[in-house]
Amino acid sequence: MSTSSSETQRQILYWRLLARLFDPEEQATLESGSMAIVGDLGLPAALLDPAVSVDTLVQRFPQLEAEFDGLMSDPGDDRDGEVRRAALASKLLLNVFATGSGSVTAEQLQRWQSDAGWFERAMGCQPGQLRGRAAGNSPGLGQTLAGIEGDLISRMRLREVLADNRLAGQLTPSMSLIEQLLRDKDNLDGVALANAKALIRRFVDEVAEVLRTQVAQASTGTIDRSVPPKRVFRNLDLDRTIWKNLPNWSPEDERLYVDRLYYKQTAKRIEPARLIVVVDQSGSMVDAMVNCTILASIFAGLPKVDVHLVAYDTRALDLTPWVHDPFEVLLHTHLGGGTDGTVALDLARPKIADPRNTVVVWISDFYEWQEQAVWDGMQAIHRAGVKFIPVGSVSSGGHQSVNPWFRQRFKDQGTPVLSGHIKKLVTELKNFLV
Repeated sequence: MSTSSSETQRQILYWRLLARLFDPEEQATLESGSMAIVGDLGLPAALLDPAVSVDTLVQRFPQLEAEFDGLMSDPGDDRDGEVRRAALASKLLLNVFATGSGSVTAEQLQRWQSDAGWFERAMGCQPGQLRGRAAGNSPGLGQTLAGIEGDLISRMRLREVLADNRLAGQLTPSMSLIEQLLRDKDNLDGVALANAKALIRRFVDEVAEVLRTQVAQASTGTIDRSVPPKRVFRNLDLDRTIWKNLPNWSPEDERLYVDRLYYKQTAKRIEPARLIVVVDQSGSMVDAMVNCTILASIFAGLPKVDVHLVAYDTRALDLTPWVHDPFEVLLHTHLGGGTDGTVALDLARPKIADPRNTVVVWISDFYEWQEQAVWDGMQAIHRAGVKFIPVGSVSSGGHQSVNPWFRQRFKDQGTPVLSGHIKKLVTELKNFLV
């Protein structure tokens, strides 16, 4: 196939894709041209039908599964395969980004989630990764996918779906769905409420599995070198002992005379560390709320870590009694409302008994109603010796905007805002607490 012919075919496929994305009506010329190209490539005609899911396509033509995997993460150098990749990529893009309008059924949402999973696989990720179930690689794209999913959920008669066990069983928990469930939980009862709780529990368990792995993989805390090493055989530093005593080597006796033994320092933090997590539950902070409540529960399960959890909007709520169970924490939250960090400060300050042995993690976009008062309170906590960690985003798939006024002051204070990847927060906390 010539280069010009290949380029023309790709243009036809992409023009058809753009036409269908902006207008569901078929353009006869583009459709017939695309059908001829797909036929020449030996690909099934169903590839061009947006009503056919990728799951169905792969079930009918199993050989396509390997072609979809990593399709858009590594284009390769095979120019002859560019048209084939364009045809396959067009299928994914059309199924994921052309969602139409009007009401959405549980089956349609489930199909879209499955197609989005194939799209994520084509991008070299795990299904659900870009949308926030695990740590994402492409925040902008992740936010776009999450936005589409949220729109589909908002167009679905969720309460009716939840009231039907069969339909509810077709739902796949995601961050967008969990946000909607948390906002609507007070309006649910009976079967609908039970199904909503089951979905929230399932999602919490999935995220917890990912975060537990990240906590286990994070570096451990630093050795406390102020504590003398225990002089027992298992702590003997043999290499250092030999090195330090080399001047005592006797060539005549062919022996090394040891004046002093050296031991490894292994002492870790002895006093229980106190972790106070303050989470802004207003506005669009649901991703942070979910991730941080689960993360707090994981650290609460570690020995010698005393974890407290505070959520706030214009009122503050002490969620510490349920910190070991993130599912119960989420059921006690009330998402939305304004933002007044002074109420959270009033609740968090009395919890600081030993500043040098306390870390405060404050998760918010820091768009506060009383900026100066909140900043003064945070600054006082930091000056008292508390390790203060401001976090602008602990979302798995994207970044949030952070109030520039606060961002600059945190930077000047030496406590820059931690944002982006939740692994950063995991490492920071484990280094301090363990």
